[in-house]
Amino acid sequence: MSKNDLDKRMVTGPDGEQFEVDPMQDYFCQERPKVHEPSANKIWEKFLNWARAESLWILGYGTGCGAIEMRPLMTPRFDAFRYGIQWRPTPRQSNVIVIGGYMSVKTLKRVIRSYEQMQGPKYVVALGSCTINGGMYWDSYNTINRLDKYLPVDVYITGCMPRPEALLAGFEKLKEIIKAGKGEGQNLYAKNFDEYKANQKQIIKNWDMPDYNW
Repeated sequence: MSKNDLDKRMVTGPDGEQFEVDPMQDYFCQERPKVHEPSANKIWEKFLNWARAESLWILGYGTGCGAIEMRPLMTPRFDAFRYGIQWRPTPRQSNVIVIGGYMSVKTLKRVIRSYEQMQGPKYVVALGSCTINGGMYWDSYNTINRLDKYLPVDVYITGCMPRPEALLAGFEKLKEIIKAGKGEGQNLYAKNFDEYKANQKQIIKNWDMPDYNW
């Protein structure tokens, strides 16, 4: 997307009528994220958490070598499908985003937009040492050292790089968290939205997107 794509412009509709479009206002929701409290009916909430845990739809965001380890999970050898894990192509279809590898400043911007467009409740899995402390790029000028400053992380999978077995173990841990009713990353993001957004803007100098990407 170029800078010109964000400018106001006149658009001709199918009926021939012209109207003004402001991409920064019209293409995105203008409401802040909201906290969604669990159901007061504990039995019903327990059932919902079970269903959520057994249906993990993954948006695999392969930023580096971590993406290599995600591919084998879709093969018959590891067969992630038997765990209720499915890969999806778009944020709108996903409820888990896996950050696989190092994250640069440019990548962070795209990850934020992808996370905010995901359906809720949603969860973040951080894969590899780079998402914890920057890994081998810890002193790089354009690499994010701690992902949890910018997005709420539900599960960290350590290693450089973790094997597919470690990924499956991480997903099993995420299932435990969800079933226990502790997968509250989305609500944490909503409660501390101003703090997360300030941290994001401190890193991303050319902030050319709306604050709300729902």
